[in-house]
Amino acid sequence: MVDNLELVIITGMSGAGKTVAVQSFEDMGYFCIDNMPPSLIPKFWELIKESGKISKIALVVDMRSRSFFEEIQTMLIEIENTNFINTRVLFLDASDEELVSRYKETRRAHPLAMDGLVTEGIKKERHLLEEFKTQASVVVDTTELTPRQLRERISEEFRTSDATPGFRIEMLSFGFKYGLPIDADIVMDVRFLPNPHYIPELRPLTGLDQPVYEYVMSFDETEQFYQQFSQLLVSVMPGYIKEGKSSLTVAIGCTGGQHRSVALTKRIGDLLQLEYLVHTTHRDKDKRKETVNRS
Repeated sequence: MVDNLELVIITGMSGAGKTVAVQSFEDMGYFCIDNMPPSLIPKFWELIKESGKISKIALVVDMRSRSFFEEIQTMLIEIENTNFINTRVLFLDASDEELVSRYKETRRAHPLAMDGLVTEGIKKERHLLEEFKTQASVVVDTTELTPRQLRERISEEFRTSDATPGFRIEMLSFGFKYGLPIDADIVMDVRFLPNPHYIPELRPLTGLDQPVYEYVMSFDETEQFYQQFSQLLVSVMPGYIKEGKSSLTVAIGCTGGQHRSVALTKRIGDLLQLEYLVHTTHRDKDKRKETVNRS
């Protein structure tokens, strides 16, 4: 059972940035739920408390009617009477002009003006949220903020010492014969390097085995590729961080994803983890072995 639970309620004007906000909390290691009815939150919170596995939760709550407002007010009073929950409310706001502009860009209808003017929906919503805004722990006006600046502001206000680091690198080796990884940001093909598959004693091994690793790294073209590609990655990482990315997936592929890509993914991952949080996955390393066993 968790002794102290952190609850952040994300609310505010529609179009003010709640989607960016919830993504920011996910990056900080919060368990996030979008648009849960307030009446269900106390029961949900008790279940979380008993499970003992989650200590930080962020809930997105939209205020679309007076009854909804009254429900969340009651819910907050109930939570405040507990001694194991630390509750904070993040309220996101923006000027009417900016909200209208954002709705025009997305061509979405305002939830309180489905058949009318966006300005009327904004006016109704602002009235409903007026009292709730005065009770919020943190109010952020996003009128002049970019998504990256909003993420930075949220990180400053809510990041804890045990929060998940804000940027991580996913290193992934794969085999082209099994298909490209659909979630890769950067893909590199190393099929131009000498293939250990044609060395009988190396064929059953993988790039994590020392004989294969040494074979792949023994060639001048491998060393030249490693130096140039790793330097490229090191040089571009600050730019991705500056743009607000929370993670970057670098995929390195060879024919079967067993030898060359595995060895180079390991070496480059070992280099990058000197400065960044790196998680390495070898997607197809054992595919050939699995195929042989099935046959």
